[in-house]
Amino acid sequence: MSDHIKLQGASGTYSIRAAGAVLGESSNVIELREGDFAPVLYVPRADLAMAFFDKTDQSTHCPHKGDASYYTIQAKSGPIANAAWSYETPTPGLESIAGHLAFYNDKVTVEKT
Repeated sequence: MSDHIKLQGASGTYSIRAAGAVLGESSNVIELREGDFAPVLYVPRADLAMAFFDKTDQSTHCPHKGDASYYTIQAKSGPIANAAWSYETPTPGLESIAGHLAFYNDKVTVEKT
């Protein structure tokens, strides 16, 4: 694992919403801090309504975290393209974020309840 990435459990319970719909609620969120970037919250898929998520063809590579896959949310108002990402097989030391999704703040609201 890169020395500039820190993982910790995020305290409390979080609500995940998009386009007026609740996509999930979790008290098992992981906070990832990478260098000077804002923290990113990773939510377990088991705590999300994954029926609303479709994996897309988009992918990116991070030299510190590995290859990211992206998901579009199927909302009543229409699809929210590539709103979430996941590291299916993260680099060694970051295995705890596998099976979790992170979200773009301008597309999905993740807030402590």
